[in-house]
Amino acid sequence: MTVAIITDSTAYIPKEIREEYNIQMIPLTVTFNGASYQEEVDLTATDFYEKVREERVLPKTSQPAIGLMVDLLEQLKQDYDAVVSIHLSSGISGTYQSMQTAGTMVDGLDTYAFDSEVSCMAQGFYVLEAAKLAQKNASPAAILERLNTVKESLRAYFVVDDLNHLHRGGRLNGAQALVGSVLQVKPILHFSETKIVPFEKIRTQKKAFKRLIELIDEDASTGAPIRATVIHANCPETAEQLMRELKERYNNVELTLSYFGPVIGTHLGEGSIGLGWYKL
Repeated sequence: MTVAIITDSTAYIPKEIREEYNIQMIPLTVTFNGASYQEEVDLTATDFYEKVREERVLPKTSQPAIGLMVDLLEQLKQDYDAVVSIHLSSGISGTYQSMQTAGTMVDGLDTYAFDSEVSCMAQGFYVLEAAKLAQKNASPAAILERLNTVKESLRAYFVVDDLNHLHRGGRLNGAQALVGSVLQVKPILHFSETKIVPFEKIRTQKKAFKRLIELIDEDASTGAPIRATVIHANCPETAEQLMRELKERYNNVELTLSYFGPVIGTHLGEGSIGLGWYKL
């Protein structure tokens, strides 16, 4: 059985890697003052953060149109028997649910939608695992079994520099945002039951990064091989500093540098840092 792998743009997998593993990507959209851009297609992460500063307004974000999904599935059924489609958490976007619906609208192709329950390169971990198995002609059942195994150990946390983005985007209630602004809190957030929720409140960024290292240490100190990613919102120097600290501390952690692109960057804001990992 031939299996195609699809994801959405919020996995932020570089184009050259998507091409290497034959990963199909459906973009989400950001809209500035009526002008819409497909992230990773019309708008890069770097250009996005520049545009936010120029426009001085947060864009609106939207999930892919279901018609785009149906069109892609119709194309893929010419060459594939099945699709495994991996998407950002269903608690912050309807993309996963839309793919479930699109799959029922296309005959002759078995479509399996998978809710990563996270986003960004943590979501990308699932995609790359699936794509590698698909290249080995694994069945959809075998791929989904591996993804569920990854989910057992995958963890992801992020530190937000400015709570106003989450508040304005509807991802954080007003009381939480107000308290955070007054106390200069740098909260550590994570996904719980598909939604973004506070994990801990930390008073400074330095202490927040120290806590991130403590969290990964719970797994890394066992000596188990781990794949991890440091994710940044237009602050590569800060991300590289965190990577250096992790590399100096562990030789069993395989590290990559990734980024928060336009859609997720809209909600988290510039200066945010994330850390995600799972046991191999």
